[in-house]
Amino acid sequence: MRGPHNIWRLIRTGATFERTGAMKVALDAVNAPARVRFAARVLGWPFAWLGYKGDPALPPVTRAITALGPAYVKFGQILSTRPDVVGVELANQLTMLQDRLPPFPTETAIATIESALGDPVDVLFCEFSDPVAAASIAQVHRARRADNGREVAVKVLRPGIEGAFRRDIDAFHFAASMIERLSPATRRLRPRDVISHFESVVTGELDLRLEAASASEFAENTAGDAGMEVPKPHWHLSARRVLSTDWAEGVPMGDVAALRAAGHDLPQLGANVLQLFLRHALRDGYFHADMHQGNLKVAADGDIIIYDFGIMGEIDEYTRRVYAEILMGFIQRDYERVARVHFEAGYVPRDRDMLEFARALRAVGEPIFGADASRISMANLLAYLFEVTERFGMATRTELILLQRTMVVVEGVARSLDPQINMWEVARPVVESYIRDSLGPRAAARDMMRIAQLMGRFAPLLPDFLDQRMPELLRAPPATRVEDTGRRGDLLRGMVAGAVIAVLAMALGLVLA
Repeated sequence: MRGPHNIWRLIRTGATFERTGAMKVALDAVNAPARVRFAARVLGWPFAWLGYKGDPALPPVTRAITALGPAYVKFGQILSTRPDVVGVELANQLTMLQDRLPPFPTETAIATIESALGDPVDVLFCEFSDPVAAASIAQVHRARRADNGREVAVKVLRPGIEGAFRRDIDAFHFAASMIERLSPATRRLRPRDVISHFESVVTGELDLRLEAASASEFAENTAGDAGMEVPKPHWHLSARRVLSTDWAEGVPMGDVAALRAAGHDLPQLGANVLQLFLRHALRDGYFHADMHQGNLKVAADGDIIIYDFGIMGEIDEYTRRVYAEILMGFIQRDYERVARVHFEAGYVPRDRDMLEFARALRAVGEPIFGADASRISMANLLAYLFEVTERFGMATRTELILLQRTMVVVEGVARSLDPQINMWEVARPVVESYIRDSLGPRAAARDMMRIAQLMGRFAPLLPDFLDQRMPELLRAPPATRVEDTGRRGDLLRGMVAGAVIAVLAMALGLVLA
């Protein structure tokens, strides 16, 4: 599939980028080498007349991407989460990329629903509207369930979208391979890995059952959170190509004038958005990774409604603790602590100078703390932090990049509601609460209990393991036996230590229960 026939698609793409003026902007953003620039010009300039014109009111890159269709729009949205690849400036532009695609006919949506759910639409719904929103992959209809009258949002995949995406992704893979061949220097940006990441994300979004599962898990995690709502999926009205959820009634977060007219406390809303995101990322390790204004509404009672769970972020518990300690170190302006956390986590090679690294971190943090509230930016700090850590040999960590990118988006939403918001003061209680719960005595006791439980699960295997290994150690030649005796001693010491940990864990558990 990834053969020369894709050249035509690349020519059309290059022609559109050239015609809309996006070519130079995109190449400058990724600092493309001369060979790649030359190849792009060859594919674009002579054929510019073949390119799509796009909407002249849009910035060049978003104009080109929107004109090229759904796969390119979705690719642009996902690239907005990778400032390490496209640069911060272009990533910010892509964040604002809107799905400016025409809806498909309601009759087609109805046919898709009836095929997927096995019943006529008028049996499933007593009301069913024309499209109320059209995106790159699907469109949304407002409906009312026939059995109980509840209002729902019905999301339906675009017809033929799977085949269209497969063709375009095939061309993307071909282009990435060609770029790496033309210029080995571009391999530092890992273009093929970027396309593979895009493919995995889109594959998940093309099965709406997976989005329903994400919405369900997110709703369970946040069930006790005050000040927010999550539209829950209706499983019997959902399938691979159809997703039904509660209807989210509220004022769009992007309509500041309407929010103000409705009497909502805008500074409080801004603080709530930021704190909710941090709480989900730190406490749950599972967060909405596309929290722009288009996916947020405000209910009449002031609750923030979060919806559209196509892109989610996940962070393991250890990384969450490291991230929280880094944030707390900056909040307290304890740069040696931040440096030590980086070294202990293995983010920075141990052969680097920790104190020199701490001074570099001070150069990152102090200018931000010296600014007035309207210029204090956690997103900028994280961006500068990654620049410094890269200089000290830190490898790219995709999960932290997604976290940083989402922080940029959330911070933008918060500032649109309250330009004077002090990000550090708002974030501090959430970070402190997480550290208190995750790094204090109770957290240590929970960790030890988990170790005890793990040892308990494997304890039945230990007798058989020792029965098999001990005779081998005793029969081994003397030289080998000496080595194995040392290993056996390590094993026995480990078992003793494990037993001690288990006893301490149970004791602490009883004390703290």
